[in-house]
Amino acid sequence: MLASITGQVTSLIGNHGVYAVFVLMAVDAVFPTASEVVMLYAGALASGAFAGEHVVLFGRTIPYGFRAFAVMVLAGTLGYTVGAIGGWAIGFYGGRPYLERHGRWLHLSPTQLAKAERWFDRWEDWAVFLGRIVPIARSFVSIPAGVFRMALRPYVWLTLAGSTLWCLFFAGLGYALGDNYERFQSELRYLDVLVAVAVAALVAVWVVRRVHRAREGDSPPGR
Repeated sequence: MLASITGQVTSLIGNHGVYAVFVLMAVDAVFPTASEVVMLYAGALASGAFAGEHVVLFGRTIPYGFRAFAVMVLAGTLGYTVGAIGGWAIGFYGGRPYLERHGRWLHLSPTQLAKAERWFDRWEDWAVFLGRIVPIARSFVSIPAGVFRMALRPYVWLTLAGSTLWCLFFAGLGYALGDNYERFQSELRYLDVLVAVAVAALVAVWVVRRVHRAREGDSPPGR
């Protein structure tokens, strides 16, 4: 299945370049579409790893290198943000009644929505930023954020920040791999695990520090 998804994604990007990256990342904001593979391939393409394939924007061929890399990262970031706003709108204007009727088509069961609600209760607005850099959870933040009536402006900024980091990381990895991309393609399944472990470690450190500060704040004066 992984090979099939990877093949479809790389074929779309190979044929449609920047536009495919934008659309695939927009869809990923609501439905999982292997955004790791999208940005890895986009980064490798920007490095000139594939003979005969170029980064083309509005009919102009962007030279391989930093400019092509920047275009791909921008396409991924903006595409994801646009899709995320669409997901927020579905949740905001449709609300729980809409999800009760159509949630199965959006991969949001009552159980998943309840988990998302606990996530937002715990992290508040930062649930959006953290959700954007956690594999799998990325595609299940947009609609709940609208359902829970998160304000649009902070939602957009936190989404933009998180998606920028995601796109930079994976596109940068693809760019660094360059001609070696094909050899490492079969190892993509391990990337989610590595990212999840790194994010979990950062969150754990943040939680420990917050608890420690809270305890210090509760201590009697002079102690």
